[in-house]
Formats: sequence, structure tokens, C-alpha cells
Amino acid sequence: MGENFCIAAFASRLQVMAFEELLKSRSMKASIVTTPRAVALGCGLSVRFEEGDAPRVKALYQASGLGNLIGFYRVERDSSGRAQVYPLR
Repeated sequence: MGENFCIAAFASRLQVMAFEELLKSRSMKASIVTTPRAVALGCGLSVRFEEGDAPRVKALYQASGLGNLIGFYRVERDSSGRAQVYPLR
């Protein structure tokens, strides 16, 4: 069985760490993960969050003043571990 989740990809590791802390400070489940190869941009790290939290995550980013966002993505990982990545709308 696969899994689905979302990521916020940044160009800077400092922004990744700051955004993860921001989400956690708002009692949201967040972690730092390796950015999937399909994104192929940025610092190599992203913030993982639950798909159901996406509207709130986007709003927090807008209000945060953080920069260097590459984008928000939905990741679908199949049972073999292969990931498909789609822009999060």
C-alpha cells in the first residue's frame, strides 16, 4: 500500500527549518524530508505535511514572510516506493 502527503520545497535549508518550526508551533504535523527527484530544484530538503492541512499551510506561508519557496507539491508514493509528484493547487 502506498502513501500520499504534501511537501513545501524551498531553495534554502534555513527556510525549510524555519517553516517546519512554524508549522509545529501551530500544532501541525510536519517533518523535514528529502525532496523527491521529480522536483529537482532547491536545496534537497522539503517540509512534509498532511494533505488535509494544505489550505492552512499555504495561508501560514503567505503570512510568514519567508522567501525562497519553490512550490507546494502532492506526493503519491506507491507500494514499491516510487513517487509521483504533482503541483498542489
